[in-house]
Amino acid sequence: MNRRAFFATATGAAICAPFVASPAHAYEEQVRLRELYNNDMSFTDFALEQEGKRVAIEGFMAPPLKAESQFYVLTNRPMAVCPFCSSEAEWPNDILAVYAKRVVDVIPFNVMIVTRGVLELGTYTDPELGFVSRVRVVDATQERV
Repeated sequence: MNRRAFFATATGAAICAPFVASPAHAYEEQVRLRELYNNDMSFTDFALEQEGKRVAIEGFMAPPLKAESQFYVLTNRPMAVCPFCSSEAEWPNDILAVYAKRVVDVIPFNVMIVTRGVLELGTYTDPELGFVSRVRVVDATQERV
């Protein structure tokens, strides 16, 4: 390959790269929090089908329970106050526990994010935080939308 052909190929690849789905995101099912539960709070067939698979869920990062953590809560609507820090606060029914791959950079509560990770179902109590969850995303990453 001569120099001109190389640069033409390299330039074309650089221009096309943003439009090609990366392998990590190509097979993730887009999930909405409301798709996980039936009215009786049992898991939907859709949720059961996605269990153990990588998913992508949009939402908002609730104020963290503690600093320098790999854990946060994804909510369906922005919450300026930690939903678990006040006894008067009504427990939201549209939340998801998230266990990230590394320490989470806190994103402001009113900025939409997408969380990607493996969906887990079933009751789990975090041994460090005591947080009880029925649905989680583990091995997660997050980014602003």
